[in-house]
Amino acid sequence: MKVEFYKHPLGEEEISSLAEVIHSTFLTTGPKTKQFEAEFARMMNAKYCVGVTSWTMGGFIALKALGIGAGDEVITTPMTFMATGNIILECGAMPVFVDVEPETGNISCQEIRKAITKRTKAILPVHLYGQMCDMREMQKIAQEHNIALVEDAAHCVEGVRDGLKPSHASDMAVFSFYATKNLASGEGGAILTNNEELYEKLLVLRLHGMNKSAADRYSARFKHYDMQMLGYKCNMFDLQAAMLLPQLPKLQERLSRREYICQRYEAGFRNIEGIAYPAVLNGSVHARHLFTIWVDPKVRDAVLSDLQDRGIGVAVNFRSINRLTYYREHLALPDGTFPVAERIGDSTITLPLYTRLAENEIDYVIEQTIQSVRSFS
Repeated sequence: MKVEFYKHPLGEEEISSLAEVIHSTFLTTGPKTKQFEAEFARMMNAKYCVGVTSWTMGGFIALKALGIGAGDEVITTPMTFMATGNIILECGAMPVFVDVEPETGNISCQEIRKAITKRTKAILPVHLYGQMCDMREMQKIAQEHNIALVEDAAHCVEGVRDGLKPSHASDMAVFSFYATKNLASGEGGAILTNNEELYEKLLVLRLHGMNKSAADRYSARFKHYDMQMLGYKCNMFDLQAAMLLPQLPKLQERLSRREYICQRYEAGFRNIEGIAYPAVLNGSVHARHLFTIWVDPKVRDAVLSDLQDRGIGVAVNFRSINRLTYYREHLALPDGTFPVAERIGDSTITLPLYTRLAENEIDYVIEQTIQSVRSFS
């Protein structure tokens, strides 16, 4: 049997929505983008949404909107995709990585407190796999030290913890709509904020620093534009928004299916020697973006290869960022700097998780994973 790592759930509704845009006037940022921004903000109980072309550019302009630059420090986690650290460097600031919680892989609030200096301007937590960080405690830390708080919510559209969704306890939350995300448009992203001043600044930063978009200039009588600040080019466009809008009403149903699959996995791997997995915390709704297991680092790569030989698509989310050559060499982060994150990164195998996964495929993944791990024990 072959079980793909991922299959998207898009279908006729998304195709119809795309066709509507193709037959309309605006392919770029226009009415569909504005509709998506309004509906996404409403769904997330946030005041403002700014659609962008990717999480990376969204995160970058979020930091730029806060004025983060040379000489500043941003505290974040090493257990993440490289983009989280990269945007800090691209701002000219310094990422300050701190270790993570052993049970979830999320950034440790205790370690954040230890890392704060006079140069710290922001905290950038990552809601790993869809399990929200402790945002109530992080908000308290940020307020105590008068520093900004920006959430990497790339995995966490549906996440809830202690009654909070992403953006409720922070200055901004940045989302990804990459091809494999729970809400996907191939590429894309969005920033949520409840701060009107930041919202207005983000709108300008995402479009070259201009004060008027194409829709603003041409939908009525022509209006001259001005450039108010040095900006970038990362505005969401209507073709992306058209793919996203039909998915919004389906998010909870799809989450329920992924939750079921994850519970099947957890029940199947429970009490199996050599297999562990991250905790789902009480009082939270896990967005279930990824399902990972932890195996002995000495056999992890062998199990990865063996599962592929058995027809199962796998990945690693993520290696601790200090294991990547650039970060190891340029930031002087040798092995052993973040023992918990490194152990998780060296142990992790990401298994297939998507709504189209069939019952016999779930059974096959569980059976073959157990057999593979046992064969190398």
